[in-house]
Amino acid sequence: MSNNQTKKAQMPGGRRGAASFGQMKGQSGDLKRVIKKYAGYFPKLVPAVLVCILVNAIVAAVPSIFQQKVLTVIENFWKSGDWSGARPQLVRYLAILISLYAVAWILSITQSQLLAYMTQKFMSNLREEMFIDMQRLPVKYFDSHKHGEIMSRYTNDIDTLRQLVSMAVPAILRSGILLAAVFFIMLYYSVWMTLVLAFGVILMAVITGKVGAGSSKYFIRQQNSVAATEGFVQEMMNGQKVVKVFNHESCATEEFNRLNDSLAQESGKANAYANILAPIINNIGNIVYVLLACVGGVMIALHTPNLSLSGMAFSIAIMVPFLNMAKQFMGNLNQLTMQMNAIVMAGAGARRIFELIDEKPETDDGYVTLVNAEIAPDGAISEVPHQTGHWAWRHPHQADGTVTYTELKGDVRLTDVDFGYEPDKQVLNDVTVFAEPGQKVAFVGATGAGKTTITNLINRFYDIADGKIRYDGINVNKIRKNDLRRSLGLVLQETNLFTGTVMDNIRYGRLDASDEECREAASLAGAADFVERLPSGYETLIENNGANLSQGQRQLIAIARAAVANPPVMILDEATSSIDTRTEAMVQRGMDKLMEGRTVFVIAHRLSTVKNSDVIMVLDHGKIIERGSHEKLIEERGTYYRLYTGAFELE
Repeated sequence: MSNNQTKKAQMPGGRRGAASFGQMKGQSGDLKRVIKKYAGYFPKLVPAVLVCILVNAIVAAVPSIFQQKVLTVIENFWKSGDWSGARPQLVRYLAILISLYAVAWILSITQSQLLAYMTQKFMSNLREEMFIDMQRLPVKYFDSHKHGEIMSRYTNDIDTLRQLVSMAVPAILRSGILLAAVFFIMLYYSVWMTLVLAFGVILMAVITGKVGAGSSKYFIRQQNSVAATEGFVQEMMNGQKVVKVFNHESCATEEFNRLNDSLAQESGKANAYANILAPIINNIGNIVYVLLACVGGVMIALHTPNLSLSGMAFSIAIMVPFLNMAKQFMGNLNQLTMQMNAIVMAGAGARRIFELIDEKPETDDGYVTLVNAEIAPDGAISEVPHQTGHWAWRHPHQADGTVTYTELKGDVRLTDVDFGYEPDKQVLNDVTVFAEPGQKVAFVGATGAGKTTITNLINRFYDIADGKIRYDGINVNKIRKNDLRRSLGLVLQETNLFTGTVMDNIRYGRLDASDEECREAASLAGAADFVERLPSGYETLIENNGANLSQGQRQLIAIARAAVANPPVMILDEATSSIDTRTEAMVQRGMDKLMEGRTVFVIAHRLSTVKNSDVIMVLDHGKIIERGSHEKLIEERGTYYRLYTGAFELE
């Protein structure tokens, strides 16, 4: 599996470029789903935020109305010279305006606090939903997707939604409401002047559509370049020892420079479009402002009849606030277009998030479950709620409604099994394996022969294409997967330790295990000696997948983790491959104790570790070509003999 690659959406430091409306339309379904989910989380708080936005937008449009009224009062004062009549009106307008601003200030603070809480809660809930759904996915999904690509959905893609719900959507709503309010106010004062403004708006929309399309395209390319660059950096960090051992620093630097240059070029193009758009829109706004001033001046000079909803004659008292409203209108229209790119980014992020959430979960049609059982001397099995050291398969029969119990013994049989990870690429062909309770079955063969694949089928990480797998006489397809896997212990060649203490990692095999049981498991696996010499013993903190431990020590903890689970069937996939020969001898003694009374499947390249197996299976290209005990296979002087004597290499 390749190293993680983390994608981060890089928005430009200045203004964002506007996306094409075509791209937005293609992502509208995902964005609607985001908004619907967001509103569903906060059915009471969303209306409260909308009220805050609505009131703030309306209050922002009000000053122009008061400006017109104040100018009218001043005009009347100059004509009449009666200040006593003008003063009360001015004081009243000022008091109303201050009161409105105070209300808007309070609502603005309320809105920001609510949005901060809602946004973080939304992201938390969405990440939780993603993680829960991810846990339900089959192993195949993780085998076919880069871990870094999955991880980027929790970081970069979630962050694009944060920008959408906390900044872009509120800004769009506020600007949209403000634009509508200002537009109707302008119509109320003068239709002619509003038509001049509409001409500028149409021109701005055409230019925004053309420039914005190129901007969006390059911002998406920039996002991909960021992902490639960060993924490479992370890969180099994880493989720094290999880089230094093979003196690969210069080549790594050259590759980084190539990726970094590509990022710089894509970012440059994206920001160039974004930086071009803002001055164009601003200058169009300035041109429209000048044009409005000229048209208004001509209308006043020629006493042109004013067409308006108010019926008022056009005058300085209307022209001055109208020009301010035009400036406000253009500014908010500019702000609206600048949010389009954030919407495109959020649409792309939402699609990737919902792809994970909507991924088909692992199917499980099993109905046979594993239960604690008591076994009477006559062999009768009864289900009990407490642990007894005995397990049984609870098998409900739908035909007659009866329930039967089968003791869990660990009898595993594969009959005529065919399998391929891809339908047209067969990996196993007509494989038959019988493992009776307490038997140790070993698989040997070259890499890619199908050894690990067999164990993946036993625990149903993958399902077979043809044939049968029976566990204690029960078809594994009828056994619920969680219960099936609970009855299996697994130790892999690649160890995975989690952040926590040594004790926590051993207890991971069975969460209700006591400290004493964990210590006994460590002793059985041969891990107790080195664990007790650690600075804090079993309470020593493990971080970064056990970077402070040797590979052999990590493997011993993984073996102890399987031991504490105490399953009747053990799968050891190269379990001692990372342990030196001296340690292996010690571990082997513990492993022999661990394997006593259990059905064990062993995969090993070191043939010395499988000599005492009851049955050894030799695989080649997905077929079992030899089977038998060590002595029998040596006598046959076939492939196993050549492997054991070194006449033929596994690889």
